Amino acid sequence: MTASDSGSAGVIYEVRLEIAPEAIREFDAWLPGHADELLALDGFEDYEIIRHEQAAADGYLRRTVRYRLRDREALDRYFEEHAERLQADGRRRFGTVMRAERQIHSPGKL
Repeated sequence: MTASDSGSAGVIYEVRLEIAPEAIREFDAWLPGHADELLALDGFEDYEIIRHEQAAADGYLRRTVRYRLRDREALDRYFEEHAERLQADGRRRFGTVMRAERQIHSPGKL
């Protein structure tokens, strides 16, 4: 039985990041620990970090973190209880040398 068969479809929370080249070493050292913090939260099941081979037009380097969550309720709880604190950590550390875009995907059949 799949999650969608049981009435509780999983959710993908994707964070697309662009980092200035001069900050990439520090960023890459920090990112797995940050992702592990989210994985420790109830409902986060797994994640993968993707290193893009092609840089953005302005030379910023790209990373994507794709988190898999048990359900939308777990993601909503993250937004309500943890997102501001965890996102603020990244902004504090990397400020203007990092850009982030977030998307939510609901896998399943159309």
